[in-house]
Amino acid sequence: MADDMTAPLLSDSRDYADDGMLSSPTVAILGSGDFSRSLAVRLVSSRVRVAVGSRCVNRIPSGLFPDAVALMNQEGAAAQAACVVFMALFPEHYGSLLGLRSALAGKVLVDVSNAEVLDIHGPSNAERLAEQFPESLVVKGFNTVSTWELQTGARDGSKQVLICSNSAEGKRKVIQLARHMGFHPLDMGGLSAAREMEVMSLRLFPSWSGPVMLTFLLFLFFYTYGFLRGILLPFILQGHSVFYRLALELVNESLPAVALVTLSLVYLPGLFAAFLQLWRGTKYRRFPPWLDNWLQRRKQLGLLSFLCAALHGVYSVCQPLRRVTQHRLINAAYRQVKAGTEEPWDELAVWRSELYLSCGVLGLGVLSLLAITSVPSVGNTLNWREFTFVQSGLGYVALTLSIMHTLFFGWDFAFHVEAYQFYMPPMFLLAAVLPCAVLLSRCFLLLPCISSRLSRIRRGWESKRNCPVLQHHHLQANGVP
Repeated sequence: MADDMTAPLLSDSRDYADDGMLSSPTVAILGSGDFSRSLAVRLVSSRVRVAVGSRCVNRIPSGLFPDAVALMNQEGAAAQAACVVFMALFPEHYGSLLGLRSALAGKVLVDVSNAEVLDIHGPSNAERLAEQFPESLVVKGFNTVSTWELQTGARDGSKQVLICSNSAEGKRKVIQLARHMGFHPLDMGGLSAAREMEVMSLRLFPSWSGPVMLTFLLFLFFYTYGFLRGILLPFILQGHSVFYRLALELVNESLPAVALVTLSLVYLPGLFAAFLQLWRGTKYRRFPPWLDNWLQRRKQLGLLSFLCAALHGVYSVCQPLRRVTQHRLINAAYRQVKAGTEEPWDELAVWRSELYLSCGVLGLGVLSLLAITSVPSVGNTLNWREFTFVQSGLGYVALTLSIMHTLFFGWDFAFHVEAYQFYMPPMFLLAAVLPCAVLLSRCFLLLPCISSRLSRIRRGWESKRNCPVLQHHHLQANGVP
């Protein structure tokens, strides 16, 4: 890790002295924990003079900090820093620094702490620090950056750093230092924004909770439906026990249904938005909050659909390894020998298996491409047209192939009376209803008369009921009386 720190983050050497350190005043770090060490490593690699203040300097092991870091007590570090001081200690210890008020007066105190609980109603740690040190310029920042991201050096130079403060001068100095360290600072406004910033690191996948819950509920629905239809009711009414299907076969039947429905939910909000714009005759009215939130969760739904489809593929590959599958093959061979059939051939079944397997493999392949382009490092290399072609154009190709995979699998089963066991339709039929409706709606929007009107609306055209004056001027400009 030390070798990575030797390379400077900035190529401009005009601001550096002969000794390789920045000619500006020393930056102090109060605290000697893991974050302090990682921050010191990053500052030193950026050719910044660093002084670390600790309550007990003698307890710091030799070699823990870089040799260029000056280790001293907190009073000495506060005196060394003429501008920026990082408060790299827990908020409950801020009170122990009250004796340094005079030494820290006029200096920028960077609060890097995070909240302990998800509560943004009370004052933040940064606001409490500002109350305790009224003569200092308190800035909230670097709390969303982990120790690993600090130590990865120039390879992580594009990491965002959120910064907020009531002091414009304090923010300016911290933003300048963050840029020099290779980060991308983002001004979040006044110090009141610290309340939201401090709980960001406590949230566990905030944008994934809804899609994950929805996917789980869909799986629970299809799994329960399959359990009632194929296991519980046959056992109760016919005495036929097939509970072994719970572990693998029923899961493998539920996963493709969930993947297909979830994939259709990726493109359904876009259709709602298009029809809403057609009905309103304008694009300038905001979507309802539920639709706006749905549109923002399409990436998560698509990745969860890919996960279910990939698991379905793995489960399907494992099917021949099951003991019950081997038992069925032996029984089929025994019945063939007993019937005296030498070479049985079912042309329809062969075509059905070939087609639905081919569509399934192709659909999973296209869905894999969509998942790969959802990764920011890959998606950022595509321009808008390329990204739209992949996510929208190829997305509907994946949906079409997935529907064909389902329909070829079902073939004409939906038209047989015996398929509706206990008056319940087969699972694949339930899973195909919504995707087929989405695909038909998309085909309707591709009609020339509909697509042209939608394209005009998205380019700024509005109906007369929304903006009659502008439409009148537009008609006159085109020579229409």
